[in-house]
Amino acid sequence: MSHLLSTVTPSLSEIDVAIDTAIALPPLPENRPLLLVGHGSRDEAGRQGLLDFAAAYQQLDTSRPIIPCFLELTEPSIQQGVDECVKLGYTDLSVLPVLLFAARHNKFDITNELDRARQQHPQVKFHYGRHFGIAPGILDLWRSRLEELDKPEWNPQGIAREDTVLLFVGRGASDPDANGDVYKMARVLWEGSGYNTVEVCFIGITHPRLEEGFRRARLYQPKRIVVLPYFLFTGVLVKKIYDITAQQQTQFPDIPTICLPEMGLHPHLFSILREREIETQLGQVAMNCEMCKFRLAAVEAGHSHGHNHDHGHNHGHSHDHGHSHGHSHNHSHNHGHDHGAPAPDPYAEPAKYHERIWQVP
Repeated sequence: MSHLLSTVTPSLSEIDVAIDTAIALPPLPENRPLLLVGHGSRDEAGRQGLLDFAAAYQQLDTSRPIIPCFLELTEPSIQQGVDECVKLGYTDLSVLPVLLFAARHNKFDITNELDRARQQHPQVKFHYGRHFGIAPGILDLWRSRLEELDKPEWNPQGIAREDTVLLFVGRGASDPDANGDVYKMARVLWEGSGYNTVEVCFIGITHPRLEEGFRRARLYQPKRIVVLPYFLFTGVLVKKIYDITAQQQTQFPDIPTICLPEMGLHPHLFSILREREIETQLGQVAMNCEMCKFRLAAVEAGHSHGHNHDHGHNHGHSHDHGHSHGHSHNHSHNHGHDHGAPAPDPYAEPAKYHERIWQVP
């Protein structure tokens, strides 16, 4: 008779310590307001996740206002967030994307919205900062959660890590550079962890998808699968991961499967956010753009016209926001993201997807 374990999704309160309001954060050089830009979600709990995150970060330091806003799908919009800062009398704003990796939203869409906002408020100067990226604090966050899963309450059969496959689930992007960072993060987390292996998959846009990730994980004949949804907040896609995980557990009941929760309001994230905020105030924002398809396309276009430039595509090397990225600002954010809408998936066929992935829309 097989030992069965139903899919369990631990709650944040069970697996993380409560937010410590006494987190030691380095002082800010200036009392410049902070515009926190989230992606946005049609899911109310997902939307609330960013608002709660902003409120908790504000609690840690009330010396300047923090204004949360969203790129798409819900309000307040970026324009509304900027309007609020202007209403408070500010003309210098730090802007941080609450995003894990630098894909199109980070490189173009948010900055284009800021450009639109400047047309309404030409006196405002934006200091645009970095996304979270691959940071030691995030590695520590996941390592601590994985250690919790070794405890009897989450692992009653005492299955060893060497008999466990880690299934790392990214959101998925139409930017190969961002997708590559998901693989890098998963690999760094896996190194020295003791798990049999790590399989990387995505819940939307790119491949392999989550179902394929499970299939690959089972090839190792694991005694346990740990699913790690690499998301900051809940939402349509995180809930989809939970649902698919539950379906897989039902189909393959002999392999205990456990799904971790999204990151949520974790102290390590506030520490990283503080570093990113200070970078904007000191003019020390830096990004690695060498493999960015947008930069490569811009450089290639420049060479074909006999010019040696990259269309203003500075990605935040100083990012005091006088750039244009060489793109029209009239797009509508319809980038094929899987927000739960029934629209056809433009990346459903892997062969066609790989043909177009390096193309710049």
